Amino acid sequence: MFERMAGFNMKAIKDHIKSGSFKPFYLLYGTEAYLIKLYRDKLKDAILGELDQMNFSRFEGKNIDLKEIHQIAQTLPFFSEKRLIIIEGSGLFKAQSELSDILSGTPETTIFIFVEEAVDKRNKAYKLIKDKGTISEINGLDERNLMLFIASLLKPAGKKITHNTTTYLLDKIGSDMDNIYNEVEKLISYAFDRDTITEEDVDAVATVQITGKIFQMMDAIGTKSQDKALSLYYDLLSVREKPSHILYLITRHFNILLQVRELITNGHSASTIAQKVGIPPFTVNKYISQTKNFTNDQLTLALKTASDTEEQIKTGRIQEKIGVELMIIQFSCK
Repeated sequence: MFERMAGFNMKAIKDHIKSGSFKPFYLLYGTEAYLIKLYRDKLKDAILGELDQMNFSRFEGKNIDLKEIHQIAQTLPFFSEKRLIIIEGSGLFKAQSELSDILSGTPETTIFIFVEEAVDKRNKAYKLIKDKGTISEINGLDERNLMLFIASLLKPAGKKITHNTTTYLLDKIGSDMDNIYNEVEKLISYAFDRDTITEEDVDAVATVQITGKIFQMMDAIGTKSQDKALSLYYDLLSVREKPSHILYLITRHFNILLQVRELITNGHSASTIAQKVGIPPFTVNKYISQTKNFTNDQLTLALKTASDTEEQIKTGRIQEKIGVELMIIQFSCK
């Protein structure tokens, strides 16, 4: 299924897996953890096989010992053609280190797979891997491919879902594929012997993500549905979300809307907007739709009000729950 998904430069990795001919270095990075882990594991199984643990080493975190990694990399594999080292979340591609020197002296029998969330393309190790290895940036899917993903999870269980129900589900749970996987598993169990997932099923078992609540709240504020906006705010408080965190998310949302509005005005595409603003492709159209509820002046005023509210809370001039509530009332007032 993922081979058909747009937006990912995965062809090289798939070709390497199919042919059994591998590059010495792989760097997988981006925001979509589910797909990154999927291709990390596909590479691992193709390089070593599922049972070879003697020639496999894994390191994680920012305090890894590069000298130890160098020693392992120089060790010839036991009864195998390759030795594999996986390094995750090291931060080695955001700061200069000895990594590029280690990689330069690595024997042909050792393969590295790096998994990172973010990188600096000016980094020496990044440039070396770009030259001698394979780099793939893996970020969020668009709405069409998220729907395909959900359908692929339901099919083995003999379940179906309509387009409208899929949209309803995504609005509630967001675009993170790990979370989608978990929520679909819950829906499959809940539906039991029924073959179609309904909106009632989603309401019954799906866990609404805070970002989904914020989207709904911003819709309510933009359409001047004050009672609904406040009800959503109280819902967030009931699950122990701190008012200060809710204020941060509202502020971030207004800031994104302002950026999206400006980029639309300048004629940028949805994919460009997602990249420049740093939001999942799936959410771009939702942000674009919400910009129609606000003028530039309203968005600018909202950001100033949010900043003022934060200052009043920090200086003790207003209680945080009340401060955020007053801001919601102000911008949802007809």
